[in-house]
Amino acid sequence: MSENIINDDYNPDIITLSDDDGNEFTFEVLDAIETDDARYLAMLPQYDDPQKMLDDSGELVIVKVEEENGEEFFSEIEDDEEYEMIADAFIDRLQNAFEIEEQ
Repeated sequence: MSENIINDDYNPDIITLSDDDGNEFTFEVLDAIETDDARYLAMLPQYDDPQKMLDDSGELVIVKVEEENGEEFFSEIEDDEEYEMIADAFIDRLQNAFEIEEQ
């Protein structure tokens, strides 16, 4: 597994995604992990309304980066074992990078 933290300075990588209904959601990319098989992103939702940010659970959104016909898109990780492995890797890395204590 090669590991590169995307957000290693204070210039956050912000992306906007749309769902099937055309609703847009903005995320800050915190980290990326690339394996031999795939690339994954760990993101946090971003809100214009400060109250929505306070009400958010703070849970990471983890997506798999896939490619089709030369275009990248993001998908949910459907396999529970794959998700747990990647989520654990992100949690370990982000705890170290941001000095977060386990609860």
